[in-house]
Amino acid sequence: MVSSKSLLMSQSLSMQKLPRVCGDKHVAAFKKAGWKLNHIEGSHYVLIKGGSDVHLSIPVHKGKDLGIGLLKKLIAKAGMTNEEYIELFYK
Repeated sequence: MVSSKSLLMSQSLSMQKLPRVCGDKHVAAFKKAGWKLNHIEGSHYVLIKGGSDVHLSIPVHKGKDLGIGLLKKLIAKAGMTNEEYIELFYK
């Protein structure tokens, strides 16, 4: 049986929008999911995860939010759902 608290939490997460913030805050969220900073190329932070051939390249520009389309692609490339990402972001 699903508790009403967990049901409310899952409903509120699915209704939340992806955060519109600078790239450095998204880098921190991906780190919570186990991604590690490999190197920085110019203004792009390149993250890797052990056991994966995938890398994430996240632009970090002061005062400029990461585009939602790019964020969705990064989330998918990381093998996560939007809901999982939102949960990690606000953790």
